[in-house]
Amino acid sequence: MSANPEGAVRVDWVDVPAGTLRRGTPAEEVRAVADRYADTGVPAAWYLKEAPAAEIHVPAFRMARTQVTVDQWGRFVAATGRPAPQGSPDHPVIGVTWEEATAYCRWLGERLGLDVRLPTEDEWERAARGDDGREFPWGEEYRTGLANLVDLGVGTTMPVGSFPEGASPFGILDMAGNADEWTSTLYVPYPGAPAEVPEAEDWAIDRHITRGGAFRHDRDLARCARRHGAYERDLAAIGVGFRVAAPAEG
Repeated sequence: MSANPEGAVRVDWVDVPAGTLRRGTPAEEVRAVADRYADTGVPAAWYLKEAPAAEIHVPAFRMARTQVTVDQWGRFVAATGRPAPQGSPDHPVIGVTWEEATAYCRWLGERLGLDVRLPTEDEWERAARGDDGREFPWGEEYRTGLANLVDLGVGTTMPVGSFPEGASPFGILDMAGNADEWTSTLYVPYPGAPAEVPEAEDWAIDRHITRGGAFRHDRDLARCARRHGAYERDLAAIGVGFRVAAPAEG
């Protein structure tokens, strides 16, 4: 996404075709997943939210190749009288509430003549996993250096698109790390979820699901199936940002 000198906004849209999402994780595999990432200290109960696995048809849509940047957010706040953002212009904006992110989508949509919105949780996972149900956006194995997560040791955001080798099957960037991303989906257990999965996450500061993890998170949050949320009030400290989506062209 970028803005030209005249102030018109352009979005680097990526077309995600209609297809079947292999969503989530089979309940019988959750223990193995927890064991695989035992060094992160994440309990198995947190992964159980991914169960059961299901095949979900996701209609075609468009998603921005990169997360919304400080520069792009700055144009929005200048037009709407909100406080100026902090950070480098080409880094993802963080510290954004779900309400602020949806307001940005409305503002951008008015300028583009499109129904710009946050992606649904299923759309986000479809964009990250593609057709083959891979564990990470780039494939089955985790590799340090393909995403800005805690193992990289940066400790803050980096310019969007810094890891082209970590792109998803559709060429979407930073779907793991850098900034945790709001979706439009409210947290509820998946249909048929194990009885232990909570009906609500009362400890979250917002009920909407986030995906992808941020610079402060470990590699478990780089997993395409991992359901997350905003669990601390300082959204900048935990790296919450967003990217935009829209209906398929035509």
